[in-house]
Formats: sequence, C-alpha cells, structure tokens
Amino acid sequence: MKDRRDDSPDNGNAVPDAVRIDVWLWAARFFRTRALARQAVQAGRVQVGGVTCRPSRLVRVGDALVIARGEERFEIGVTGLSQQRGPAVVAQALYSESEASRQRREEERARRRAGRAGFRPPESRPDKRARRLLRALGDYDAL
Repeated sequence: MKDRRDDSPDNGNAVPDAVRIDVWLWAARFFRTRALARQAVQAGRVQVGGVTCRPSRLVRVGDALVIARGEERFEIGVTGLSQQRGPAVVAQALYSESEASRQRREEERARRRAGRAGFRPPESRPDKRARRLLRALGDYDAL
C-alpha cells in the first residue's frame, strides 16, 4: 500500500512559499506563544505593507512588517519562512530590521532609562519616625 507522504517530492520537507502571520511571528520569536501573536494581530499591532490584517494572512518573503510590541516598534522585512519555532539564531535569520528602526528603538530605550534614573524606590518600609515625618508633611498617601 502506498503512503501519502511518498506522493510529495521532498517527503514534506519543502520550505513553504507562504506562512500564516501568527505562526511566523511566533516562529520568529516576536511573541512567546501563538495565542499572543494572534491577539496582537487582531488588536491591530501588526501591519503588513502598512495595512492591518487578520491572523490568517499569509506572509511571503519580501513582505514589510511593522510590529508594535509593548513600547517597542519594529520595522522589518521578511527574509525567510518557518512554521516551527527554533533557536534564536535561526529565528533572527527569518527577518531583517531596518537600521532606522533599530536606531529609533535604541533612542526610545535610552529615553525611558533616563526617565527612570532620577527615581529611587525606598529600600525598605519607613520606620515609625519616618512615618511620623511623612504624616507631618502630608505625603503619607504617596507611599
């Protein structure tokens, strides 16, 4: 009896010419799970060619993606396709980020880091004397 896998020329090892966008985002390690990737696409945080899409949208080599993840924004070009999540080195080979996008992300990261540099949270809870002083200043609710 003939097995179905024998009908394909490469026995199923062929590289696909298109992959669902939620699967690709997961395989390229932009999101930890496929469910998170699907939610991001549905929320409009992923654009293909400047247009929001659905999770079933097929991604092909050469497509331009804009991905908003948290406070970061990636502008990338698809250079490879995969349906399986692999090591980070393999995942990074699936896309190329524009230099302007990389520089913009670094500047935003530095700006956020500088904004947090002035604030130092207290190392421990205020003791009785410190609580009295805070109460006298009227900033007790600030804790």
